[in-house]
Amino acid sequence: CILGTHHEKGAQTFWSVVNRLPLSGNAVLCWKFCHVFHKLLRDGHSNVLKDSVRYKNELSDMSRMWGHLNEGYGQLCSIYLKLLRTKMEFHTKNPRFPGNLQMSDRQLDEAGESDVNNFFQLTVEMFDYLECELNLFQTVFSSLDMSRSVSVTAAGQCRLAPLIQVILDCSHLYDYTVKLLFKLHSCLPADTLQGHRDRFLEQFRKLKDLFYRSSNLQYFKRLIQIPQLPENPPNFLRASALSEHISPVVVIPAEASSPDSEPITDLVEMDAASQSLFDNKFDDIFGSSFSCDPFNFNNQNGMSKDDKDRVIEQLYGEITALKEELENFKAESARGAVQLRGRASELEAELAEQQHLKQQAQDESEFLRAELEELKKQREDTEKAQRSLTEIERRAQANEQRYSKLKEKYSELVQNHADLLRKNAEVTKQITGARQAQDDVEREKKELEDSFQRVSEQAQRKSQEQAEVLEMLKQELATSRQELQVLQGTLESSTQAGAEQSARIASLEQERDRLSRAAEQHRDEMAALQAELQQLRDTLSHEQESSRTELEMLQTQLRDKESTEQALQQLLAKEQLSLLQGTIHEAKRMVQDALARMEDPAHISCTGSADCLLSQTLAASECAERLRDVHSKYLLDGTAMSSLLPCLALFAHLVSNTLLQGSATSHVAPVEPADRLLELCKQCGSEAVSYLSALQDPGTVASADCSLVTACLGQISTIGEELRPRGLDIKQEELGDLVDKEMAATAAAIETASARIEEMLSKARAGDTGVKLEVNERILGSCTGLMQAIHVLVLASKDLQREIVESGRGAASPKEFYAKNSRWTEGLISASKAVGWGATVMVDAADLVVQGRGTFEELMVCSREIAASTAQLVAASKVKADKDSANLCKLQQASRGVNQATASVVASTKAGKSQVEEKDSMDFSSMTLTQIKRQEMDSQVRVLELENQLQKERQKLGELRKKHYELAGVAEGWEEDG
Repeated sequence: CILGTHHEKGAQTFWSVVNRLPLSGNAVLCWKFCHVFHKLLRDGHSNVLKDSVRYKNELSDMSRMWGHLNEGYGQLCSIYLKLLRTKMEFHTKNPRFPGNLQMSDRQLDEAGESDVNNFFQLTVEMFDYLECELNLFQTVFSSLDMSRSVSVTAAGQCRLAPLIQVILDCSHLYDYTVKLLFKLHSCLPADTLQGHRDRFLEQFRKLKDLFYRSSNLQYFKRLIQIPQLPENPPNFLRASALSEHISPVVVIPAEASSPDSEPITDLVEMDAASQSLFDNKFDDIFGSSFSCDPFNFNNQNGMSKDDKDRVIEQLYGEITALKEELENFKAESARGAVQLRGRASELEAELAEQQHLKQQAQDESEFLRAELEELKKQREDTEKAQRSLTEIERRAQANEQRYSKLKEKYSELVQNHADLLRKNAEVTKQITGARQAQDDVEREKKELEDSFQRVSEQAQRKSQEQAEVLEMLKQELATSRQELQVLQGTLESSTQAGAEQSARIASLEQERDRLSRAAEQHRDEMAALQAELQQLRDTLSHEQESSRTELEMLQTQLRDKESTEQALQQLLAKEQLSLLQGTIHEAKRMVQDALARMEDPAHISCTGSADCLLSQTLAASECAERLRDVHSKYLLDGTAMSSLLPCLALFAHLVSNTLLQGSATSHVAPVEPADRLLELCKQCGSEAVSYLSALQDPGTVASADCSLVTACLGQISTIGEELRPRGLDIKQEELGDLVDKEMAATAAAIETASARIEEMLSKARAGDTGVKLEVNERILGSCTGLMQAIHVLVLASKDLQREIVESGRGAASPKEFYAKNSRWTEGLISASKAVGWGATVMVDAADLVVQGRGTFEELMVCSREIAASTAQLVAASKVKADKDSANLCKLQQASRGVNQATASVVASTKAGKSQVEEKDSMDFSSMTLTQIKRQEMDSQVRVLELENQLQKERQKLGELRKKHYELAGVAEGWEEDG
């Protein structure tokens, strides 16, 4: 069927055959259909789902119909049909999931389209899907008698076979549910997902129990390798627990033959075969030519001798038919015997499972023997004799416990033996009763045969009589038929009773033999265990004696080793002292080499930064402090040499690097700090050499002190701080306060500028008239609108920064957040300073324009500059903001308002300039030709001068911007980043 769906690219042929099957009348057939359809949905063509959706309502109706049957396969079929309907609905809603549910993590993320709502809904649907799978699992197990070996019987395997598909689905659904819940917990609060966690824990416990019970069934062991879930469910409140999750993998061996690989044609032909079997049985009992009536007496009055002979022959034929019917009854008895042999096979399978348990007991015995061998090998480690003795004592206690358990098991075996003897007596009584019943059956069978013989003789006598006894023969025949029917019923019941008694006798005899063998085996095992127990006792006593001998020998060896260790420690002290002398000598040579390189002319071309010098100085100071502590420990404990040697080497290396870095930094520093730095480096090198010399001399090692070296390093660090560029002296802890101060200063500057503009507007209205008043009012009004827009933008920026800090700082304080993101914080500070400075400059320019001492161009440049500063503030605020933040939308709207206000300022300034120029337009009506020519030449000269001046100003502007970027880079630490 699976290959057919791939060849046909659909399931039309499959459903055309299924529609002709009596699924509503045969529960076993419906169960096997569900199994086949489940495999098609998993392994068939992808169009199987599309072709099967139209039959979803029919499957639902069939599920409700089978749900009314509480016995047999009724409830199983109902739950399985619900599961198939749920599977089709799940794959219809989620077409990205294939039928076999095998997906990668990337495909699982794509299925949710990176939307937390989709992941939430998908998790709920997977819970429903897994719930249906678990219901079928539990229903199948509850329908089986787990006290017997149902997994090796045909009926049990028929119910267990579909669970292989259920196990495959459950493993994938469990894995995807765990991953989706971790993803949801990373996006949603834990309280929101409490219901999900409770539902998952319930399904986890059910699935773990069902997987464990399935793995213990003999049927599944050769077909599928069932994974075991972890002991505890995943902790979704801890995100790192996802790395501990292991996806359950179901392994199906390639060589395993699936029991559900029987031909599907048996399902299709089952109904026709059952109908044909019924027709054959009918013909065997009543004859194939039943339409020919042998009792037609229409011509009775004129009956001749030939007619009488014909009637007699018909009677003989009926007797023959009765004999054939008897043969059929015997055949049925033979079939009953076959069924009984099948039952015997089941009992043999159960016996095989009991033998398997016996094999497990033998394996445990082998394990005990292996433990005994391990006890004999515990004498290898001579250096841990006391621990070995403790281990032997612990094992002795374990053996005593094992002896107690064996004694309990022996008592249990004695009790079981007594029970088996009582059961054997009961079985003997049942066999005696069964034999008596069998004798009764044989006696009744003999009486039936005698009666049948008498009927035959009576028929022969009556056939010899002719016309005068024909009427009597008819009556006798009718009576014989009635008696024959009664005899047939009696014979059938007697045959069945005899077969049942025979089967019962055989089974009881087998059980008696099996119980006898089991009792013998128990007695043998009990004797073996007693012998093994005695052997363990002997071994234990022998081990204790050998342990005492070994302990005495090890104590002697221990005393020898202590004397050897003392000699080795003396030798080691000498070696450590010589090693310390060599290390200090190399450290002194390293520092002296650094002092010599400072005087080398080739080193003059080397340069360095103050930041690098500070980092080297800090490392050297920390190493000096560490060396002081290690030196103190060495004076107290001479064995602490292992920590002193590496600390000495690191101290010499860091001090040498500090001296060379200080010399390189002095080459680019001003003269006075450079001379002081160079002298301090030389002094530091001399003090380091003196300190190392004191350490090298055994007489002065106790009084050696590196405080002078630490003091020199502190002075070098002070000069390095003086040489650092400005802008880098802000501590990380002060960044948070500085951001708040700058934002407050910016807001204050904007309010001050707004107040000054209002004051200027009042003065202009009081002192100006005409065009000048109109121009000043328009310009100052647009400037007021710009200040208001900037004020709104600053407030929106504050709200957005507060949201960024609250969402990103976690458990840290706002100051720690600003310090952690220092580069972003410095950008905010720079943007805030630029906005405040731009507002102040623009107000000054507007004041000059109103007073007539300024130019309109200056006011337009200031307005554009403040617009650029606000854009810088918006960009700095957007860097760490969430794209869906409401405060970000407000900030963007405020930025657009600032741009519109800036355009309004520029437009009002240009309009005012045009009005002033129109008012001051020149009048050339009174000028002569010579004067106009002169003015034209002067204008051309002025144009050339202005063009030249414009080019120079543009070059100057480029240089100023370049220098501005350099200074800003120093202030922001760009050179350090580079």
